[in-house]
Amino acid sequence: MNHLLLFDVDGTLISAKGAGKRAMHRALLEVYGHAGPIDSYDFRGKTDPQIMTALLGAGGVPELIIDRHRSTFFDRYVELLREEIGDGKQLLVFPGVRRLLDELCRISAVTLGLLTGNIEDGARAKLAPAGLWEIFRVGAFGSDDPCRDRLPAVAAQRAEALLGERIAPENVVIIGDTPLDIQCARAHGSRVIAGATGRHTLAELATYVPDHLFSDLAQTEQVVDCILSGSCGRL
Repeated sequence: MNHLLLFDVDGTLISAKGAGKRAMHRALLEVYGHAGPIDSYDFRGKTDPQIMTALLGAGGVPELIIDRHRSTFFDRYVELLREEIGDGKQLLVFPGVRRLLDELCRISAVTLGLLTGNIEDGARAKLAPAGLWEIFRVGAFGSDDPCRDRLPAVAAQRAEALLGERIAPENVVIIGDTPLDIQCARAHGSRVIAGATGRHTLAELATYVPDHLFSDLAQTEQVVDCILSGSCGRL
């Protein structure tokens, strides 16, 4: 039985210290001349296409214009994101992440993947400087579908093609830091581990009843046991 583990990026594995928002703001102004209500918009758990469409729509940009320049926008966004991140020294890899991933890589019944609202090139730009990108064998990204709830199925299909076996929804575990991570896991019938590593507190996340709830990923053995056994609780 293979366990497919799908990690969110921002707020779960790393913090890019606002680099994504700054790059998106700059790209929106360059390509569309408008960034909408970006200072008040809640990015948490959203996909990049969802974010840019919502911001521009709120700013009165017609849908036809949004679609016409979408590819140009995302190309420029990735360029600016790489510029903002630079050598990656300002990236924060959250406590316990490297040790947990190292431990999981040693388990043959585990396949590591990503499930993130970042477009694929954006996720690469954030994770590669931290040395994390190559660890993940599959992924589903905002560039695959603007609706996060459909991304677990995308990741599962890619894992099935890679492994040559079916990945049942109950053998998929989504690890994230927002209510939308919990929601997308439920939409796929998967288990979900939520962590207060982003901007949501343990109490806030508990109201969405994840299968497991933790403060961070630093307690490696307990997190691994939770993933493999399916036991529920709180760390």
